[in-house]
This record gives sequence, C-alpha cells and structure tokens, in this order.
Amino acid sequence: MNKTKAKDSSILIAGSGAMACLFAARLSAAGYPVNILGEWAAGLEALQRRGVILASSSSAGDAAETRYAVRASSDPQDFAGARLALVLVKSYQTQRTAQMLKACLHKQGLVLTLQNGLGNREILAEALGAQRVALGVTTAGATLLEPGRVRSGGEGVITVGEHDRLAPLLQALAQAGFAVEQDPDPDALLWGKLVVNAAINPLTALLNVPNGELLRRPTARLLMASLAREAAAVAAAQGLRLRYLDPVAEAEHVAERTASNRSSMLQDISRGRRTEIDAICGAIARAGEQADQPAPLNQAMYLLVKALE
Repeated sequence: MNKTKAKDSSILIAGSGAMACLFAARLSAAGYPVNILGEWAAGLEALQRRGVILASSSSAGDAAETRYAVRASSDPQDFAGARLALVLVKSYQTQRTAQMLKACLHKQGLVLTLQNGLGNREILAEALGAQRVALGVTTAGATLLEPGRVRSGGEGVITVGEHDRLAPLLQALAQAGFAVEQDPDPDALLWGKLVVNAAINPLTALLNVPNGELLRRPTARLLMASLAREAAAVAAAQGLRLRYLDPVAEAEHVAERTASNRSSMLQDISRGRRTEIDAICGAIARAGEQADQPAPLNQAMYLLVKALE
C-alpha cells in the first residue's frame, strides 16, 4: 500500500480492550494505519510503548507473537478529521465515547458499532447524527492477556446493516481476514447476537469457564438453551425475525466455534471490572416486560452477575 493510500485509509478504533486490540492488529497487518482512541491509561501506555501484540499458536503448539505499530491517545483532537471509525468499547462507556468521537469525526465520517447489547446505536446517533452511524455485530472473540496484548478467541463473522458510506470499511475488514456479511434489517441483526450473548456470557462469568465448557456440562448446556429460547421469544414478541431458525443451535454453534475463548463478561469479572450485563440480560428482561413476554431466567442472570460484580 503506497503512502498516499495508507494516509487516506487510516481507521480509528474507539476502545483499547480485547476486541479493539484484535481488530487493530489484524487491520494493521493488512496495511491499514490504525489509530486507537481510549481512556484506559494502562492500555494506552502499552500501545504507545510497544504497539499492539497479537499472540497465536502454531499447529505444532508453539507460541508466537507479532507486534504492530499503532497510534494511541486519549485526546480526540489527535485524530481530528477521522473518516472511518470502529466502536469497540463496553456498552456502559458508549455515552462518553460518543462525545469523544463527536470531537474528532469528520462531518462526512462514519462510525460502525460492533458492540454487545442494546442501545449503543441510539446513543451514538444522538451525539453524531443517524447518518454517521452504522450498526453491526460480530461473533469473533478475543482474550486480553495483558494491556495491549491479545489472543484471538476463534474466528467469527461480522454482519452489518446497510449504509451508503460503509463500503471502504467493509473492504478493510475483509482484507484483514474477517468474514463480512450485510443484512438489511439491523434490529434483527442486533437481536440475533443478543440472544447468543445472553445464552453464553453470563454462564461463563458465573461458572468461570471458557465458552466451549458450557457444551460439556449437561446442566450448563440446558441453561444455555433455556436462555437462548427465552431471549428469542422476546425478540419474536417484538415482531423481529432472527436470521436463524433455531436459537439453541446457533448459541451452541458459536460456543463450539469459540470454545477456547473466555467471554468478555468473564474477562471483566476476572479483572474486577463492571460487565455489560445491563445491556444484555437486563435489556432482554426489560424488553420482555414491555412486550408482555416475561424473561425470568434472563432477569435471574442479570441479578446474579450484578451480585458477582
């Protein structure tokens, strides 16, 4: 990639945690200049000092690490005029992140949220304008080994809604090796991932196990299935048609594909941090109440994880 093209194709990533580091490493490996906007001091310091580190294992089991240079800052003005941005912060950080992006995003710029949970798109749209926000979801996983050092938790798909300025970002993600799909119904798209997150994340956090272990424990697998069905019923009560026929099979498929991954919720609990349970099981329980479709198991998961926090 020549210097002129590289400059024009820089990508801003909001966030400095596991998913932000994974995307930063893979986009940088594909030749895209990556800028990271965040507030986590330890993460930013590590990224500034040594870049982002992607850890992996070879087929022989040998560990390997590759470093990629990135620019990292907590000051939005360092990235003024940004045209393409990925939002990969926790749902409870979206409000603050929206204001930071408002200070640096070009008037014709676009942000794509790939966050977990409900409400992130609306918060970003309120600050930036609906035409500067695109919605997407990803089933890719990542584990943060230490600040700025990440390991992929299994391949996943990025599915995005339609937007007339999204093509350059989708091209970048595809060149970075991500499987990318488009879907005309972003709400069904969002709920499709929400159902899977509700089935997997709280159980991994409560049981302190990686995703795949849920499939090997009969009672955990039963709970996962019940959570998936209940969340899918809430989606159906709102008139949404998920992109898969069987929510249980979909949750199990994701758990198997990301078997070694420690979910983001488990990572948060392990580090003593706040989780996204409010925007996942909590949001499902609230939506179920509004739609007259109770979700008591999701409400129980919400309360249990909040107690664990």
